[in-house]
Amino acid sequence: MKRVFIVHGWDGYPEEGWFPWLKKELEATGFEVIVPQLPDAATPRIHNWVPKLQEVASTPDENMYFVGHSMGCQTIARYLEALPEGVQVGGAVFVAGFFKRLTNIGSDDAEQSVQKEWMTTPLSLEKVKTHLPKSVAIFSDNDPFVPLDNVDDYRDKLGSKIIILSGRGHFSGSTNQCLELPEVLEAVLKLN
Repeated sequence: MKRVFIVHGWDGYPEEGWFPWLKKELEATGFEVIVPQLPDAATPRIHNWVPKLQEVASTPDENMYFVGHSMGCQTIARYLEALPEGVQVGGAVFVAGFFKRLTNIGSDDAEQSVQKEWMTTPLSLEKVKTHLPKSVAIFSDNDPFVPLDNVDDYRDKLGSKIIILSGRGHFSGSTNQCLELPEVLEAVLKLN
C-alpha cells in the first residue's frame, strides 16, 4: 500500500491547518496517511525529531511518500540522508522548506538556539538526492520566515520541481487561514 507521511513544522501538530484536509483527500484516493506528532514541537531538535520520524516510518520503500511543512522539510531530508545506500522512497513534497536561511525568528535564546542547530548541523543534500528520485518544493512569494533564496538548494541540489505561489505567507492554518492546499495534493498525485 502507498503511504504518505505528513510532517509538521516548528510548533506544529497533526490537526494544524491544511494537514487534516490533505489526509482526507489522499485517503480518498487510496493512500494510507500518517501524521505523527513530533516531540517538543515548541523547541524542535534534530536528535528528537529525526528518530521519531524513523520510528514512525519504519521500513522505507518506493511506495512511501513524504509531505513536509517548514521544519518538517528539514526533518524529512535528514531522515532520507540517514537511509542505507540503495534505498529509495517514492518522493516528497516540500512546503515552505529551507536549508539556506530563515528570517524573522524571535530573538530569545531558545528560538535562536533552535534556528542555529537546524541551520548549522551538516546535511548532505547530495546524499538525500540518492534516496529521493522525485520531489516538488512549494514556496510563497511573501513568506515571512522562508525567503525565496531557499529555492536554489531544492532546484539545484535535490532536482525538485519548483512552484512559487503568490501571497500565501507561510502556509499556516492559524496565521494565513490556509486550511486547504490543492497544490500539494496535486503534487503528491503526480509523484505517484
